[in-house]
Amino acid sequence: MSLDEEISVARKEIISDGYDMSVGEVMNLYRDEELIVNPTYQRLFRWDESQKTRFIESLLLGIPIPPIFVMQDEGGVWELIDGLQRLSTVLEFAGLLRNNNGGGIEPSVLGGTTFLPSLAGKRWEPSDEGANDGIGKAQQLQIKRARLRVEILKKESDPKAKYELFQRLNTGGASLTPQEVRNCVAVMIDPGFHAWLVERSQDANFVITTCQTELALEQQMGVELALRFLAFRSVPYEQGLDVHEYLDDALERIATDAAYPRVDEQNVFSLTFEWLNAALGDGAFKKWNQNNSTFGGKFLMSAFEVIAVGVSKNIEQLAAMDAQARKDFILERTKALWGDANFLANSGAGVRGTTRLANLLPMGEAFFNQ
Repeated sequence: MSLDEEISVARKEIISDGYDMSVGEVMNLYRDEELIVNPTYQRLFRWDESQKTRFIESLLLGIPIPPIFVMQDEGGVWELIDGLQRLSTVLEFAGLLRNNNGGGIEPSVLGGTTFLPSLAGKRWEPSDEGANDGIGKAQQLQIKRARLRVEILKKESDPKAKYELFQRLNTGGASLTPQEVRNCVAVMIDPGFHAWLVERSQDANFVITTCQTELALEQQMGVELALRFLAFRSVPYEQGLDVHEYLDDALERIATDAAYPRVDEQNVFSLTFEWLNAALGDGAFKKWNQNNSTFGGKFLMSAFEVIAVGVSKNIEQLAAMDAQARKDFILERTKALWGDANFLANSGAGVRGTTRLANLLPMGEAFFNQ
């Protein structure tokens, strides 16, 4: 197929429309539940007071703002794909934003800016009767009448277009990590799968053995590690493929596969990290120091990729051992890993992720085969 033909086919998969609306119209759509903001996206709403204030200032000053993107469903309802920070800011300020349970969220209070220092302490409505901390009717109307471009992905589009667009708009940005983008994509594909994946990341043995920092957990690293584990077991890695592109593709393939054995994979996941915790505890994926006979340092992705996947690929053999024999075997094989030439050559800081995966993923199953 030629490039022109490929472009023609791809264009037919995305049917879009767009027009300008007032912010007030968008607020009314949200109030009437004709514009849906998925609760999973709201959990990623993390602009600080300064960012929120600057956006409201932009509306008051008539500064053009970027468009929001929505997906139209069969009933004509719009689902927000991109524009969470902007839309949530104005909805929260106006006292319209709802939480995951449908209840109201406390309206925000603005700070002052260089151009509008009097915004400091201002609210949409006064805090009490007679208080002078409301922005006033005139300013409310200015915000409501501000123009906002809405780009609409029509229901006739290919079903994959929604989360493909979300990835394109958010990947590489500073506001979301790659896994936070994937989380939203997972919700778009199958909310049940997303909940199941998050549940795996909260497995007590998994949490202990992966030993993630608070910042890593905030950035959804635990969920990414759970996805990596499941992906490495089920989706072959193609050499040279960017790691995040591989995970994006693996997520889509697993989440859309009606035959994916969730129950079996959940059992393997639970047993793998239960056994690793019993044998290694929070040192499971840390470097073995032979001099002082301890596992220490930080969590190492290379160790996770070999040890966790290797143990999981030998689940039946390990299950046949008694608990002490299994514990001893996992401990000794993990120690031995740190003397393996192939592992050491491909797990250092200077090794590219693509090279590491291509060379280390195949070795885990054989290394933990008794």
